[in-house]
Amino acid sequence: MAFDFVFPDVGEGIAEGEIVTWRVKEGDRIKKDQVVAEVETDKAVVEIPSPREGVILRLSHKEGDTVKVGEVLLTIGEKGEAMGSPAELAPPPLPAAPRPPTVADRPAVAPAREAFGVVGDIPDHIELPGLTKHIEQVVEQKLQGREILPAVRRLARDLGADLGQVTGTGEGGRVTEQDVRTAARAGQLASPQAAARVVKKYDFWGYVDRVPLKGLRKATADHLTEGVRASAYVTHMDEADVSELAALRERENAKAKAHLTWMPFVVQAVCRALKKHPQVNAALDEEHGELLLKKYYNIGIAVDVEEGLIVPVIKGADQKSLSLLAKEIQQAAEQAKGRQLDLADLKGGTFTITNVGALGGMWATPLPNHPEAAILATGRVLDRVRILKGVIQERKVLPLSLTFDHRILDGAEAARFVNDVKAYLEDPDLLLVE
Repeated sequence: MAFDFVFPDVGEGIAEGEIVTWRVKEGDRIKKDQVVAEVETDKAVVEIPSPREGVILRLSHKEGDTVKVGEVLLTIGEKGEAMGSPAELAPPPLPAAPRPPTVADRPAVAPAREAFGVVGDIPDHIELPGLTKHIEQVVEQKLQGREILPAVRRLARDLGADLGQVTGTGEGGRVTEQDVRTAARAGQLASPQAAARVVKKYDFWGYVDRVPLKGLRKATADHLTEGVRASAYVTHMDEADVSELAALRERENAKAKAHLTWMPFVVQAVCRALKKHPQVNAALDEEHGELLLKKYYNIGIAVDVEEGLIVPVIKGADQKSLSLLAKEIQQAAEQAKGRQLDLADLKGGTFTITNVGALGGMWATPLPNHPEAAILATGRVLDRVRILKGVIQERKVLPLSLTFDHRILDGAEAARFVNDVKAYLEDPDLLLVE
């Protein structure tokens, strides 16, 4: 009997994922535990293994589709075996698009007629909603008596293909997804979906591109929105004189013949300061009305990747040497950019550091990784003129921006924490003392 394999619950509260790559195709024979797809969740790219062996009878989604937990990924069985109803396997239809402005509010629709072809007689004076409805009626007349699967209709809607012009090559003349893709490439774009796409290409002021908010970017947006709604954020800014630390860094790099970044030093300084200020290494348990003062120091390092921002967590950072921190930070950054991190690598953080100086920035108001109490942004190291003991000197200065949840700690505590971070960065000998 054919088996519908649904997108499993991969843990960590993940509700959906985007299919990045299919590792199999319809007709392939697979083994149990063989990886069938790579799916990008809001945490990482995970490999999805098959729960049984058999033949792939149907892939229910294409690459780039978003699939929810519990939704059918594929159907496994034996060649020639009957499958469940395609209507049951197809994703739910997309919600109707909101009513666009009338022609009085937008540019004239006459050019749009040419964009999606001539479908019947379209009056020049018709408004865009009426234009779409008119095309729908014409297309439905063309489709009478033809069975079109929901998944095929959805693909046609996405590609803007006119199902009324598509020649079916499937069994009994049924239109397949490949038929729709072929028609779209051939320019058969006179469907109501094409009209909707033309409408969506511009707003009142001019043309726009609409990019779906999904994957890592959507997860980041949702997470930050949750944090802002639940917290009261304030940012405290200061500068650290890192001239002595810069000299130490150069000596260490020359000794190890390596490129030691500023980040390992900052992580060490932060860990030392967190031990003096436990409220900065805390989280608020709203349900029980308690502060969770964490006795472990797991430091998240924000990494800029093409899809957005990923924050791998260095576990037990306070127990690691400078060289080990440097190695783990570099490894985490490389894995983040290659989307090779395990879900566990992204969990358990108590405090986060983000380096805006890597892109030339000086100051920032970063948002903490909720429910963490605070986040520190380091800026670009600057050459500044300072007066020390009556002598004008050129010094290296590191900008620091601490955003914190004002419900958990107040401004004075935040300032004291930053002062201690500065003290460790300005006197490297303190960092070297265990």
